[in-house]
Amino acid sequence: MLVGLIRLLRASGLAVPVGSSVMFAAAVSAVGGDRATGVYWAARATMCRRPEDVEQFDVCFRAWFAGLSTALEGPGDSVAAIIALDRAGPPDINGEDAAPNDPGEQPIVTVRFSRAEILAHRDFARYSEADHHEARTAFRDLRIAGARRRSRRLAPAHTGRQPDVRRTMRAAMRTEGEPLRRVYRAPQSKPRRLVVLCDVSGSMEPYARVIVRFLHAAVVARGEVEAFAMGTRLTRMTRELSNRDPDAAIGAAAARVTDWSGGTRLGETLRTFNDRWGVRGMARGAVVVIVSDGWDRGEPEVLSEQMQRLARVAHRVVWVNPLKASEGFAPLAAGMAVALPFVDDFVEGHSLASLADLIAVIDAQPVRKVRV
Repeated sequence: MLVGLIRLLRASGLAVPVGSSVMFAAAVSAVGGDRATGVYWAARATMCRRPEDVEQFDVCFRAWFAGLSTALEGPGDSVAAIIALDRAGPPDINGEDAAPNDPGEQPIVTVRFSRAEILAHRDFARYSEADHHEARTAFRDLRIAGARRRSRRLAPAHTGRQPDVRRTMRAAMRTEGEPLRRVYRAPQSKPRRLVVLCDVSGSMEPYARVIVRFLHAAVVARGEVEAFAMGTRLTRMTRELSNRDPDAAIGAAAARVTDWSGGTRLGETLRTFNDRWGVRGMARGAVVVIVSDGWDRGEPEVLSEQMQRLARVAHRVVWVNPLKASEGFAPLAAGMAVALPFVDDFVEGHSLASLADLIAVIDAQPVRKVRV
């Protein structure tokens, strides 16, 4: 019967290694398997490896316990467990095992469920106001470490090619002048700068609202992050998004961007970025992320020229297109078609799950492609 719970947890997607299964069996033998409370806490303490696994574990345990109770009634009894959905309260298993007052009453098993999994894969364009409010807490868990680059600064190291004479001689003073312990210096590593240019035109309005909140989480969580809004003009939003209050930061950014939900001139705005910030140093060696559906009112030749300039100085260029997740999608828009040859990674950006995949792309350390 205990193996059935382990199989159910693994089928639901939880990682339950063999070691946890052995610990679970030992814990049940220690606390006893005659009470649901003891079995629950023995299973939760040994097979929940992360805090976010607890909610899914509760659902599986309730379903397993309901099926177990029905099986123990025997084939001659027709008593079935009634499963009641509870989306708010914790599972009622902290006290004594509940028993119905009436022997003929059907047992009620409370099963918790969550909208987190559904919300993670829901398209931003289909979000309601309640979904936007619920998604705010999800951005607190998004952490961007960023790809790292080699720094010119040197730090003490146990091994290396460059000896640290100063620290070696200082250590030799403790051993009567004999350099028994040699100290070396090696280059440090630091996160690469992250530059995000978000299209805020009318066609991107359902997605830009969530992407700006994602940008705020990135700017607040780590340094070396620059945020820009792309419309008919280019607007820098880094200072406004540095406020730790999400509502105040997004409100200030929206007030600064005067062309929100307007047209799009990707080539002209990218030229402004390259001339004022990008080529002069901000994009050099950085990971540049462009969030846009590729619809451009400007000349495609201008966008192609500016993407080529950006690709020459940036470490990687990532293009995020929310429409990529659509069935039958093809990059037929003029702006998207001319930009793709200069893009290193072309990813989706329509849901919370796709933003998590975007973070994995940003944090990756790929081999740099050589452009001819």
